Amino acid sequence: MDLFLCTVCLDGSPPAYHLHRGHGTGLGSWIIHLDGGGWCDSITDCLNRSTTYLGSTKYMRKKGFFDGILHNTSIRNPEFHNWNRVRVKYCDGSSFTGDVEQVDTENKLYFRGARIFKAIMEDLWSKGLESAENVRIYCNSIGISAGGLATILNCNKFKCLLPENAKVKCVADAGFFINGKTINGTSYIQEMYHKIVNLHVSYIFSIKVILVKNKSYKLNLFLFCFKGSAKNLPSACTSVMEPSLMKNILVPPHVDPQHVWEDCLNNTNTCTSSQHIAIQAFGVEFLKTFEGLPPCFTRGYFLTSCYSHGGILAPPYWFSSTSPRLLNKTIGEAVADWYFERTRFQCIDPYPCVKVCKDLNNH
Repeated sequence: MDLFLCTVCLDGSPPAYHLHRGHGTGLGSWIIHLDGGGWCDSITDCLNRSTTYLGSTKYMRKKGFFDGILHNTSIRNPEFHNWNRVRVKYCDGSSFTGDVEQVDTENKLYFRGARIFKAIMEDLWSKGLESAENVRIYCNSIGISAGGLATILNCNKFKCLLPENAKVKCVADAGFFINGKTINGTSYIQEMYHKIVNLHVSYIFSIKVILVKNKSYKLNLFLFCFKGSAKNLPSACTSVMEPSLMKNILVPPHVDPQHVWEDCLNNTNTCTSSQHIAIQAFGVEFLKTFEGLPPCFTRGYFLTSCYSHGGILAPPYWFSSTSPRLLNKTIGEAVADWYFERTRFQCIDPYPCVKVCKDLNNH
């Protein structure tokens, strides 16, 4: 397809997406899910990734996994089951932000994530998106939350691609990464993001970087928004106890060479008292950052204290008897109420009480 000639994954293979057509009353409505899977911040890292499904469509499954908010039955997904549902595969390592014309000929690497996003949206346009009535660019992540971050970066951009009368809302699942400190007191996440931006020449250079500040924390949160306002942030579904936050901000691999934290990060039941204290302190910092955002009536959020990563694609989280509940609502019910503007849903599970998590922790 000519559309994808200059739009490629890290290894040069064409990008891909899975599409499940809607029906009935959902024919004019779309959910677009951006897959995630971490980032690569060096040539070596990206080269290794290029030989996996996270850097090449050659290694991806031919059939897509559609569950949670993407499921096609009313029992498991009552509000969105008959919409057109899309899964955009993640293969660029930069949360769909890279834009480098030159090819790394020595390693045969391409950094063109932003082009992937644009090209796939244009292709979907020809498949019916141009006449969309309701559109939600929804992002969940597999692995760490690169897809959740991508929804923050691309929400307003996506809205500009659609008809003016289209109703567009965005949900970032597990996509907020605070500029917290490691157990050694360093700011690894800030250094990593700088490397990603420099390597991929990410378009966020041209976007105002919003730095949420308060008296206790100089720089708590990177939020990249096209219109330069934290009020444009998407709705959020996440946890203050996100494993990806712990493993990428609090205890990245290089600060724990003896693997003292390995068991704790994989199963919080094995954590020592000092490790529990460090994790809970990080959770408090996360909440201070999140609650420091400017108030916005239209923004929704569903924040649990479960030690789990993502959830909108997972049946036990989205809409089931085991789903975490806030204000007696599952994530699926809360997102639907917010999307259809039946009620404003803004709720945070009292931290560190994990009453809503049941058997979901460590999953």
